[in-house]
Amino acid sequence: CVLLCHAPKKEYLKKLLYDPLPMESHLDHYLHDHFNSEIVTKTISSLQDAVDYITWTFLYRRLSKNPNYYALQGTSNMHVSEHLSDMVETVLGDLSESKCCQLDDEGNVSPLNLGMVAAYYYVQYTTVELIASSVSEKTKIRGIMEILANASEFSVIPVRNGEEKTLKIEARTLRHKLPDNMRFNEWSTKTLVLLQTHFSRKTLSPEFLSDQSVILKQSIPLVQAIVDVISSNGWLKPALAAMELSQMIVQGLWNRDSVLKQIPHFTDEIIRRCQAHNGDEPIEAVFDILNLDDDVRSDLLRLPDAKMADVAVFCNNYPNIDVSFDVKDSDDITAGDPVSMRISLEREVDEEDLDEDELANMGMVSSTSFPAQKKEGWWVVVGDTSNNSLLSLKRVNLKQKLSVQLEFLAPEEPGDYDLTLFCMSDSYMGCDQEYSVKISVAPGDDDDDDDSDEEE
Repeated sequence: CVLLCHAPKKEYLKKLLYDPLPMESHLDHYLHDHFNSEIVTKTISSLQDAVDYITWTFLYRRLSKNPNYYALQGTSNMHVSEHLSDMVETVLGDLSESKCCQLDDEGNVSPLNLGMVAAYYYVQYTTVELIASSVSEKTKIRGIMEILANASEFSVIPVRNGEEKTLKIEARTLRHKLPDNMRFNEWSTKTLVLLQTHFSRKTLSPEFLSDQSVILKQSIPLVQAIVDVISSNGWLKPALAAMELSQMIVQGLWNRDSVLKQIPHFTDEIIRRCQAHNGDEPIEAVFDILNLDDDVRSDLLRLPDAKMADVAVFCNNYPNIDVSFDVKDSDDITAGDPVSMRISLEREVDEEDLDEDELANMGMVSSTSFPAQKKEGWWVVVGDTSNNSLLSLKRVNLKQKLSVQLEFLAPEEPGDYDLTLFCMSDSYMGCDQEYSVKISVAPGDDDDDDDSDEEE
């Protein structure tokens, strides 16, 4: 091998080729998220466990070999031990302050809900802390979008030389104005701009498209984490808004756009023709396209055969879900007692018309705007829209048929309640379903005792 180079660089390159390069650990920069995961799995349950965990890492081997690099005061066992103790106390203190774990005076550590969410979705602890401190019962899609754009995961998004000017130009035409405190040399601003351009389906440069692809792939688990954090607070409307944002990310649309725009090759002109069609039924949903006569559909779409085949594939993959539910012992619900509810989801599909590959790929999302393959996910939610309370939630992957059991506590006050069951897609717009769930809550034992005491 012959390496040709500029003469002044020769000695530098020779040193790189022939001299061994020291490898150092950066684990100390990312220790918070490692510790959080180990706390959730109960591998670490005390300060001593955390110290023992570090002694099995490459970081521990390098501490005494290169003390200056790791800011050690010395290389003796005492110096290393003190350094590890300080490191562990700092990291666990930060996790405790962010409410990812609980640290007691005796040095015992236990996981909290935020830490479990972060570990489950592989989300940084700083992101979960930001979500928990930013969402409220009145947060809407715009607010959730801004929280998402500030997630620590997007700090790797570069703002290249000259991109600030381009971002300013793009920001002028965004549907939602950027917050006043955002600066165009920050990755969070770029992330928010690229999210909004994705929903508006704007044409971007190759560099922006590459960055946007990274953002979109990472956004799905982040939105799922946002939903879980919101649901732990019992807020219904913000949770539904976050679910709609997931649909927007996958399909590359605003939540108020026509659902027909999800279909490949459907332009604004085609959608206007469909909306202006004077048929027996208005064309508003994806299934309405399937129900049209062939000649009417061809006249409205005016697409070549290859593009019509893409339309057919999307429409056939578009989920048509039958939902049924049953409240266990619905005639015997007492105030404050657990209520069990069984929900059945079944995809309407004719298996005889599907080959083996189509059956194997059932439940895979069709989207021309999302840069990765994705499986359908569904949120099954029970809530009370009258007081914005979320009672129970579960996220499931549906292939053909699934049964889900939800449990929640009956209201403390006796009476008749009109709850709502939501079945929300995380990938498609226009296929969400909601059902009224009426329950009658009888007084509890305490109420009966109080009544009898008053009578005496």
